[in-house]
Amino acid sequence: MKMGTVIGDRYEVLEKIGTGGMSDVYRAKDEKLSRMVAVKILKQEFSENENFVQKFRTEAQAAAGLMHPNIVNVYDVGDERGIYYIVMELVDGITLKRYIEEKNRLTVKEAVSISIQVAMGLEAAHNNNIIHRDIKPQNIIISKEGKVKVTDFGIAKAATSNTITSNVMGSVHYTSPEQARGGYSDAMSDIYSLGVTMFEMLTGRVPFNGDTTVAIAIKHIQEPIQSPRVYVPDIPVSVEKIVLKCCQKSPDRRYRTAADLIADLKQSLITPNEDFVRLSDPDEDRATRVAEEEELRQLKESFQEGAAVPPKKKKPAGSGQAASSGSKNGKGQPVKKSTSQPQRKKRPGDMRDDEKGSSGIERMTMVTALVIAILVVLILFVAIGSAFGMFGSSGSARSASSVSSTADTPVVAETGIEIPDVTGSSFAEAKSTLEAKGFKVTNVNDTESAEPKGTVTRMEPAGGNRLESGGTITVYTSTGAGAPAQTQATEAETSAETNTSEVAASEDTTEKMVEVPNIVGKSADAAEQILIAAGLRLGAVHSLHSDETLNTIIRQNPAAGTMMATGSEVSAERSLGPVTYYYEGNVEAPVHDRYIPGMEVQIEFTTADGQVLLQTATTTFPVPVNTHGINASTGTIVWRFTDPETGETVNPPPSLGVTFTEEP
Repeated sequence: MKMGTVIGDRYEVLEKIGTGGMSDVYRAKDEKLSRMVAVKILKQEFSENENFVQKFRTEAQAAAGLMHPNIVNVYDVGDERGIYYIVMELVDGITLKRYIEEKNRLTVKEAVSISIQVAMGLEAAHNNNIIHRDIKPQNIIISKEGKVKVTDFGIAKAATSNTITSNVMGSVHYTSPEQARGGYSDAMSDIYSLGVTMFEMLTGRVPFNGDTTVAIAIKHIQEPIQSPRVYVPDIPVSVEKIVLKCCQKSPDRRYRTAADLIADLKQSLITPNEDFVRLSDPDEDRATRVAEEEELRQLKESFQEGAAVPPKKKKPAGSGQAASSGSKNGKGQPVKKSTSQPQRKKRPGDMRDDEKGSSGIERMTMVTALVIAILVVLILFVAIGSAFGMFGSSGSARSASSVSSTADTPVVAETGIEIPDVTGSSFAEAKSTLEAKGFKVTNVNDTESAEPKGTVTRMEPAGGNRLESGGTITVYTSTGAGAPAQTQATEAETSAETNTSEVAASEDTTEKMVEVPNIVGKSADAAEQILIAAGLRLGAVHSLHSDETLNTIIRQNPAAGTMMATGSEVSAERSLGPVTYYYEGNVEAPVHDRYIPGMEVQIEFTTADGQVLLQTATTTFPVPVNTHGINASTGTIVWRFTDPETGETVNPPPSLGVTFTEEP
């Protein structure tokens, strides 16, 4: 797409800001409304697939009807000369995935706050019968103002199996069991994915990992999720239970609606340590039943006789019983035995109403057969996929093209975790991939490479080798210094999920200079998000009293507008609000030769800024005073009384000065 091209007679394409598996995204100007927008354009290979285009258009049009503060809104959908595009809100911020990577893990309060906003976006979509189907941190954007928005609503349904790209490895970590099976997905599938996202926010890791997408998908189907408290013990019990309820294998045991989830999330902010979340008990009707001794005996006999289906347990008199060799039916008539293949035939009244359906043995047999069939299909699928390189290669079967260009065929060790080959990816992607395997990552600048800036050129040890968990891998990242002048351009974000954000394009945060944003007047949390979005970090924050609003940033160093290297720290001062004082003591009787105990005395106790702490008339002393939240540091006590002999008002001099105590 050429810069300056006008699409739909109104959207002028200005620059490319991202690319992904399905589409490219451009910053554009809406000439009719004079606003900046993001235009997502379907890639050519998908534009030629009529079936996919129809799904893409249908889902995008449905998403265009969604308008909500927690959704990246879709403004327009169209096609022109074979170009299919979606016009969306342009969000200035970063993805939740990158925010988690920057902070390692979020605080409970942050994670819950973000989850509430995501759930509110989901609630609006579900109320309009729109299911996202691809909720994950990469599809959640935090704007510079701290607003959380979900993007790519309605697009995931169009991404059928013929559109799966390398991005599927990111999606499978958050997919629900029913989606992993390829079955029907609904609103509760989105809730499962949000639960996994919450798990990652709280712990800094995904609950299930593996070497292939199939391995991870099987874990979603079979393995129970561990409690996030295994990794972060101080997570409150209510938040723990919310995550576990969202991530139940069976959809009907999760939250039924996003509204129900929001209610519990809000309650967890109020009473985090209260165990108010209720998890459903397993469905007892589906529980495995141990076969009774009589059933086992009949099963053995039936197989000895060659029966295809084991006879049912004997019924009480009058209820009818299943026919078997030598038995009689309910009318006392003999039942003929087949000479070809023994087979029983159901008759009306053979079973009581309370015993309809298969017997326990039959149900066990059917379930066992089904499990075996599924395992056979999975084994065949993995075997065929491995043969055609669908899941990458390992060991001696690894292709030479997947080995680091600086190493020979890797010598695979007997133990440890196989190192994925991340050469050619951005440093952020490489770091995320390797850390997900349990490795530590260090970055070294490659100043001689002709690869685009931020690209991983080689790694030590090379991909394909094995390394124990916790081992360190060094990745070499191109600085772009060795590239021809025309290729020294900013690297676009490689993930489709970050397309709608104005994130700094280069993933190399060690070279680029950025302008320090203004964080004065922002809350501490918002300031941190603003700095991370700009490629910087929030450094030391000193708290002091001031007249500014409590918890807002009152000063920053360096000042806004200063140029700094990405990754640098900005220190700040945070307001504790104004200094306040308190007074706890007594007002004693006036000291004056004309004062006689028992006289009525007027007392006025005021602060230096005019606040009246006590104004009363009394005949008894001392008078107790206990007051807090005083703004001034000093005050004055004045007494007045009337001389009974002369009727003269007496102001006993001097007035008493009082110094207040600063509140902690």
